[in-house]
Amino acid sequence: MTTDYSNTQLHDAQLPTIDAIDFEYISPTHIKCTRILGAMWSLFFPLLLVILVSLPKGLLPEALSPVLTVIFSILSGVFFLYFIYLWFAEPIKAYALREQDLSYRSGLLFRKVITQPIARIQHVELKRGPLDRRFELAKLQVFSAGGAMHTFEIPGLELKKAQAIRQFILSHKGGSNDG
Repeated sequence: MTTDYSNTQLHDAQLPTIDAIDFEYISPTHIKCTRILGAMWSLFFPLLLVILVSLPKGLLPEALSPVLTVIFSILSGVFFLYFIYLWFAEPIKAYALREQDLSYRSGLLFRKVITQPIARIQHVELKRGPLDRRFELAKLQVFSAGGAMHTFEIPGLELKKAQAIRQFILSHKGGSNDG
């Protein structure tokens, strides 16, 4: 009884590198919109803080004013740090569609690359919020079998490109012999 089974050992020099993937960056329009929204949120709580400090005495209970000042100050700092994070993290996001898989790269401090074989993709969804519709953008959500949540989401794709990627995946995911 003969089988075609092979289990050849691979050495480090034979392994493919992630650098071999030619990633495409997300839309500059998405990056700009995200930065504007981040700036708006990072200015919202300082504005509330200024309004709170400028209120006439006696309008708020005496004990409530210092508590609100601390809360708004903390929220101002958190949203400012989030804005700084978005400023640098959004341009790093990239994706790569290859014949057999779809990869997504993200992360500023902790870099992450997710690769999903097309044969293992259960379904793909396009999500579009109000800003996405305004600027002809979409988010591509990729779902793999066995999970209720999406495996990953690629934000900031131009609508036509997102639709083309989705159509490619749907037309090629059934053509594999991998199950």
